[in-house]
Amino acid sequence: MTNYKTLLRGVIFFLATLTVVGCSQEEASMPAQASSEMAMEEAADMAMDMATDMAVEEHGVMTAAEQANLARAEEWWRTVLMGGRLDQVEEYMTERYIQHNPDVPTGRDGFVEFFSRFAQPGPIPEEFPATDVKFAKGDYVVFVWERQGEDPTTGESYDYSFFDVLRMVDGRVDEHWDSVFRATPPPGAPVMAVAPGIGPRPVAPSNTAMEQIGEDIVKREQKDILQYQNLDIAMEVMAEDYIQHNPNVPNGRAGFLEFFSRFANPQPIQDEWLNEPELTLTHGDITLYIFTRYSEDPARDNEVYKWNWFDMYRVENGLVQEHWDSATRDNNVPPSVEPPAGFVSWSDQ
Repeated sequence: MTNYKTLLRGVIFFLATLTVVGCSQEEASMPAQASSEMAMEEAADMAMDMATDMAVEEHGVMTAAEQANLARAEEWWRTVLMGGRLDQVEEYMTERYIQHNPDVPTGRDGFVEFFSRFAQPGPIPEEFPATDVKFAKGDYVVFVWERQGEDPTTGESYDYSFFDVLRMVDGRVDEHWDSVFRATPPPGAPVMAVAPGIGPRPVAPSNTAMEQIGEDIVKREQKDILQYQNLDIAMEVMAEDYIQHNPNVPNGRAGFLEFFSRFANPQPIQDEWLNEPELTLTHGDITLYIFTRYSEDPARDNEVYKWNWFDMYRVENGLVQEHWDSATRDNNVPPSVEPPAGFVSWSDQ
């Protein structure tokens, strides 16, 4: 059971205790059993009121608004993407829909133009497809998928993670990020112009006190261990039985250290990030980072484009217990480059 589920049970128990203690003198004069039953009924009503506004999920608690965002995002996914109902995009997507997938044009019209090449209207699935992790935080909805790839060396199947993040506005999808970068097109394939999505710099929703504690623990791994390469901190931050979803890195803290010690070059740790996340989302025991990357366009000489890399962590008992990222075994992730002068990454820069 996660710390958040334990915490909510504790809160409900606390409410029940307060209700019993707070019985009026008239109630206190009742038979003990009747008074206790009345108190417990009141506590149950209070717990039900809490459940109306908040839902306990696998990793944390969502407000009613966040539940609605998640449900609406799933409905859009089932209807438009899986059901091919492009005629319903106005109901589910804003006109300015900001697209950060570098292969898909931005805007609702660009979305329709791209997907109309192969989308066919069909039955709308009743169930949302299985995810490894999903949650809503503030205006954002996160889907993390487990996908299968073929090892380029052995031909064996392996699992890797794929990320989709949506930002909702008034029940419609207004912005989308995913873990896609541009691949080299096949010889002779047409090179289509793609209008990039440029939106305002994302703003992270506020955290609860518990969420902030977890986020601070995760930051030590992502910033101090991985960016400043101080592996000695791993004993303080990472669980011994650390679960690793990057298909190139072994499970366990020992496996992590053995892998990264081959090329670690420790630097003095500073307060600043070497590569600050574009967006940080913490939901219960999960912290997700979206990083900005720039790479040379494989189809257009002397052009640079923006894409996103994802890292996600789960904290348990004060230690980082699990990690997901965008890595595959294809080793085809494009190298990062500096964006050229004047490159516009955000509309408010």
